Amino acid sequence: VCSSDHPVLSNQAMQRFLNLLDLVSERLGQLCGLMIFLMMLGTAVVVVLRYFLNVGSIPLQEAILYLHGSVIMLGIAFTLKRGGHVRVDIIHRALPENRKRWIDVAGTLLFLMPFAIFVFWSSLPYARFSWSVLEASSAPGGLPGVFLLKTLIPMMAALLFFQGFNELIRMLNKKA
Repeated sequence: VCSSDHPVLSNQAMQRFLNLLDLVSERLGQLCGLMIFLMMLGTAVVVVLRYFLNVGSIPLQEAILYLHGSVIMLGIAFTLKRGGHVRVDIIHRALPENRKRWIDVAGTLLFLMPFAIFVFWSSLPYARFSWSVLEASSAPGGLPGVFLLKTLIPMMAALLFFQGFNELIRMLNKKA
């Protein structure tokens, strides 16, 4: 991934840590792919149950909703790693590589990292409270485990921060 003889990555432990972050993001991306497939199957079952058998299933609908939230929360670091986030490319694509890199470094330091830190710290009390009451769905017959879903918010922020750090090191390590 990155050259270990560069001053930014002279430490082999740091390189292993960055590789581990990449691996975690990749595995979570694969998990998200499986969850998307399950969402598709679940949605098809909901449609068949509702429109052909005239049966509703709140637990199944909530399971699809939980999967959807999980995909978003767990897939954000993978999407960053793969360069899939939206960017304003009209100006960016016309710039030389060195300028693009420094714009990306500035964006990561000024926007991505502070955003991830803010979401992490501000979501901890929210998740902690949800755990303290073992929050469940308020819908009749709904699923338990809302507290698990809410835990994904600070987890998402941490994953985004660490993948942003990984991308930042990668950008700083690029040869001009």
